[in-house]
Amino acid sequence: MGNCQPTVFPYEDFDVVADIKAIRKACKGFGTDEQAIIDILANRSSAQRQEIKAAYFEKYDDDIAMFKECYFQVHERDLEADIESDTSGDVRNLLMALLQGNRDESYDVDEDLAEQDATALFEAGEGRFGTDESTFSYVLASRNYLQLQATFKIYEQLSGTEILDAIDNETSGTLKKCFTALVRVAKNPQLYFARRLHKAMKGAGTDEDTLIRIIVCRSEVFDLETIKDMYLEKYDVSLKDAIRDECSGDFKRLLLAICH
Repeated sequence: MGNCQPTVFPYEDFDVVADIKAIRKACKGFGTDEQAIIDILANRSSAQRQEIKAAYFEKYDDDIAMFKECYFQVHERDLEADIESDTSGDVRNLLMALLQGNRDESYDVDEDLAEQDATALFEAGEGRFGTDESTFSYVLASRNYLQLQATFKIYEQLSGTEILDAIDNETSGTLKKCFTALVRVAKNPQLYFARRLHKAMKGAGTDEDTLIRIIVCRSEVFDLETIKDMYLEKYDVSLKDAIRDECSGDFKRLLLAICH
């Protein structure tokens, strides 16, 4: 997967009590001291932020009962229930499969399985009249990324067609977008996220939800440093410079603090 480096490390002098008191103080009174909150949260690891969250909720439960999962906070609806009601057919089945979290998380590659899956994908798409989308959904939602890379390589040898081209030819609409995203993530996760960050800042307006989701989630045990390298290589501008140009205020300061 490349040489992936985090940008946020555990804070050596971590004191969860001191942190929640400082955050509480920053949120009370006239106005909010955003810089104080940024200085704490941008320099704590994921595990430390989770400990802060749990301790804060326990001590100041009267103020933070409203805070639930991210999707519910934004939309006041349950994500799984929304997928059930707002999607249908193969798209719903794929999204529900992804929500179950059953993907193999190992780094093992089974060449025999890769050949079986490549053959199954070919027979479900290019090798027949019509497309069996359920086969694509099962393979893309359950295999680990290295396994999928091996499968895609064999698929191209078998069919003479690159897997993304096959998906483009054999599927359409929302399902094609989902399959395409899953393949791109499996092929090169860091390049995929670099593209997503660029798209979030391209054109009129900025997709702040996408920016904060990717940058925060990829900042520590994952690969934000590598994503930054990919961004610079692909777009000839650093991610931090793009954030400076396209974002503003406390939101910009938070993202820049996390990116270091």
